[in-house]
Amino acid sequence: MRKYNKNTNELEAAVCNCCGKSMKIQNGMLLEGICSVDTTWGYFSGKDLEKHEFDLCEECYDRITASFAVPPKVSEDMEG
Repeated sequence: MRKYNKNTNELEAAVCNCCGKSMKIQNGMLLEGICSVDTTWGYFSGKDLEKHEFDLCEECYDRITASFAVPPKVSEDMEG
């Protein structure tokens, strides 16, 4: 979960929702990998129109996705 400064909108804190690890932040910039999930559940789910947000550290992401029956699609992101 991320916390932002209300006045400057600068990132102040980020914590893994799974293990509670505090992420490294310097000058409002996250200094390590984080997986952010932001989804709104649609109709016909048990969570109709609920918005869920959470962050995972890389270690928790790796542990959780290792248990998937179908692994996540991985490709290289070309910046620019």
